[in-house]
Amino acid sequence: MINIIAAIGKNNELGKNNDLIWHLPNDLKFFKEKTTGKTILMGYNTFLSLGRVLPNRKHIVLSFDKVDLPSEVVQFNNLEDALEYIKGDDVFIIGGASIYKQFIDKADRLYLTLVDDSKEADVFFPKFDEKKYNKKILGNNSDNGINYSFVLYERK
Repeated sequence: MINIIAAIGKNNELGKNNDLIWHLPNDLKFFKEKTTGKTILMGYNTFLSLGRVLPNRKHIVLSFDKVDLPSEVVQFNNLEDALEYIKGDDVFIIGGASIYKQFIDKADRLYLTLVDDSKEADVFFPKFDEKKYNKKILGNNSDNGINYSFVLYERK
């Protein structure tokens, strides 16, 4: 099962300068709840932005360059090998923008935090055809005066 998880703004904003653009503690709890015990797949810059290996998750980095990673992190330099490795896993794609773009048409589920705000960004979540998914609102929340919804899109 391929899952994508992301927090995106009104204009599909994801982040700026390799960092999140909103501080939403309840969204971070949602991320932890969904990904703990699972495989997480990301690009190298996203791994760097985490600052560490997250506990209780198998980490995969997809990067075309050979990069220095902790021994517990698996690296692939092409999409096909990564897809073969994760076959049968419940994997969460956690970013960045280019990784989301590579997986958006392969995802079974999208766990999106839809933020009712817009900020300057330098990376954006890819457009996807919502008609190919059933949409379910999992909950509404607010942090730091910003409203947002947890939404699940499941492929039809």
